[in-house]
Amino acid sequence: MLSGVILAGGAHRGMKGDNRAFLVVDGQTLIERQIREMKTCCSEITIVTNEPQLFLKTVDRDIRIITDYYAGKGLLSGMHAGLALAKNRHVWLLGCHLPSPSAQAAKLQLSYMQEGTDAVLPFIKETVYPLHGIYDRSNAERIGRLLDGGITDVSLFLRQINRTQLAESHFEEQGINREFVRSIHTQGDFRNSATL
Repeated sequence: MLSGVILAGGAHRGMKGDNRAFLVVDGQTLIERQIREMKTCCSEITIVTNEPQLFLKTVDRDIRIITDYYAGKGLLSGMHAGLALAKNRHVWLLGCHLPSPSAQAAKLQLSYMQEGTDAVLPFIKETVYPLHGIYDRSNAERIGRLLDGGITDVSLFLRQINRTQLAESHFEEQGINREFVRSIHTQGDFRNSATL
């Protein structure tokens, strides 16, 4: 089984400070959409956020809500917190800005995890998507060492790990539309997502 981790921190500058997890698409908030999808393949779900009070009021009690160990260190610290507390070896890590996460895609990625593989990530249109990735929870130790050394660059972490990148064709062969990596960063992105 998978552990599910949703990263819902950050300043959300493109949304004028509004937490993207609570944007409504097709009558559901993004966080509701993500939890619903994760529940189909994850035995536990954790939200990592610097605003836990917002989520305590809105999600079921079976969803764990935690904050970063390394406060104020950005995305890498959120990844560390979620991986460090995962109960299962493999973790589906998801950014709160993705309106159409795919459990089918996550399970396909999981099928490519082998001994010695640190992560399996979508690679679509020449872009790697670390926030719809499957990670081995042991990555928490490597991230912790980076953060202890003052390094917060996610791309440096990704260069250090043994990762498999799945091209769009892998997903297409299984009937998985690349919409699962579409993201909302700005008000314009949000308006365009109204037709999802």
